[in-house]
Amino acid sequence: MGFYFLAIFVAMPIIEIAVFIQAGELIGLWPTIGIVILTAVVGTSLMRAQGLQTLARAQAQMDQGEMPIGELFDGICILVAGVLLLTPGFVTDTMGFLLLVPPLRRAVGAGVIMKLVQSGNIRTNFSRRTYGNPGSSSGGASARPGRRPGSGPIIDGDFENVSPANGNGEGRDGTGHDTNDDDPRNLPPKNL
Repeated sequence: MGFYFLAIFVAMPIIEIAVFIQAGELIGLWPTIGIVILTAVVGTSLMRAQGLQTLARAQAQMDQGEMPIGELFDGICILVAGVLLLTPGFVTDTMGFLLLVPPLRRAVGAGVIMKLVQSGNIRTNFSRRTYGNPGSSSGGASARPGRRPGSGPIIDGDFENVSPANGNGEGRDGTGHDTNDDDPRNLPPKNL
């Protein structure tokens, strides 16, 4: 792996210099420099727009209780694209622009994930977990992993209307208390 990075680190400047020389001979020095600056400006604005869209999608997925794995990978690709676009050169600009194309980004992501799964460096788990309270933007402390709203325990019960009998705030004896001494609610507390 280290050899590949060394080869890229040494080969990339040589390739970029060769392409600069060819472009300079073909269109001239100043147009070549202008194109390099223009690609950096356009690439930066595209990177910013796509980065904000990716962030919004990631937040929406987290609000729904889902992990935004695809959006995280998109964010990494957009960051790498930004670095490549800011690096002067036609080859790096081309690679940066390719990373800003969403279908190509997904293809790269699928390839990277498959490579990691095959190498054993990553495990997949297909169970769905909820990491926040769907519908809230904070996913506060009350949110429990693996729980969906409405999936809590069901409590069945009956109720009895204990409002005053005559409707004017007074009980049957006029004091606000029920006069039925047999009712367990009216008995004095037991000393334990």
